[in-house]
Formats: sequence, C-alpha cells, structure tokens
Amino acid sequence: MVDQGFLVALASKEPTPGGGGASAYAGALAAALGSMVANLTVGKPKYAAVEEAMQDELLELETARARLLDLVDEDAQAFAPLAAAYGMPKATQEEQEAKERSLQAALGQAIDVPLEIMRQCVLVIESADFVAREGSVLAVSDAGACAILAKGALQAASLNVRINCAALTDDTRRTTYTETMEDLLDAGCALADQVYEAVVARL
Repeated sequence: MVDQGFLVALASKEPTPGGGGASAYAGALAAALGSMVANLTVGKPKYAAVEEAMQDELLELETARARLLDLVDEDAQAFAPLAAAYGMPKATQEEQEAKERSLQAALGQAIDVPLEIMRQCVLVIESADFVAREGSVLAVSDAGACAILAKGALQAASLNVRINCAALTDDTRRTTYTETMEDLLDAGCALADQVYEAVVARL
C-alpha cells in the first residue's frame, strides 16, 4: 500500500527531494491524519452539534494536504536555480559578480517555498486543535499525532529558511524573512504543544 518511490529518492545521494520536500510530505501526512479524525466524526449523531464546523475543518485539511504535496515538487524546483548559481564560475571579478546576482535572485524562491510549507503546517496544527477538542474521542490520539507531526514539519522547514537567509546580502530581506519564520514557529509550536498536552490528559 505504501509507495516507497519518494522515500527511495529521498534516501539517495541526489539533492532533491531534500529537507524541504520531506517537510512538506510530513505536513501532508499530518493533514491526512487530521482528515481521518474529521471523517470519523462527521455524520455521527453524537457530534451533530459540530457537524458543520467539522465539515469546514475537513475541507481545510484536504486543501492543506493538497497544497503541501504540491510544495514537495515546488521545493525541488526552487533548488534547481539555487544549485546552478552556486555552481557558476568565480575565477574573475565579473564572474563573481554574476554569480552573486544569480544567487541572490535564486534565494528568494528557495526561502519562499519553505515559508509556505510552514504556513500550511500552522494551518494543519490549528485544525488539529479543533478536531482534538471536538472530534471523535475514539481518534483523539490521532489528532495529537497530527499536531506533533505538523510541528516537526514546521520546525524542519524553518531550517531551510534559516540556511538560505544566511546567504542573503540584503539585511532588510533577511530580517523580514527571519521575523516571518519566527512568528510561524512561535504560533505553531506553542499550539501544537498545547494540543499534545490536552490529548495526553485525555488518554
């Protein structure tokens, strides 16, 4: 049942997929777990009071899962021009300047993609919070797993942001990216920990 193609590619010496793609894939797995909890809840008379809200949450989770899977490929695509820039010759002053221009241009997309992965992971964590509180008690452990898996994906994606920000020469760009990353980490990690602790208390 498990398609090992992605894992085989990830384990190979090829540069992509790498940490960014793995982060997006882990986030998609988290979203799928959240969807499972929602699907086990909708249509049950016991949870009729939250039926509409749970349907909305299910749609949010399915949308996030699809977006995160797209981001697996987008991360690989963003790496290609970055790798090309790093591989440019630098023997002369002109070559060094051309290489630096290409590198700075490529870094933007290489940062934007993992930031988007982070945003999607925060959305998954927010959904995990809802399904953990309002979803089927039979799957509350899965709601907790959703939150913690999404937290791991969030933190992993942040490392790609950090390493690429370190190469930026524009202080304003670097500060903007870094602050966005830290805001996402703060919000997502804190909420994921709350969900985990609440789930543990119910087990």
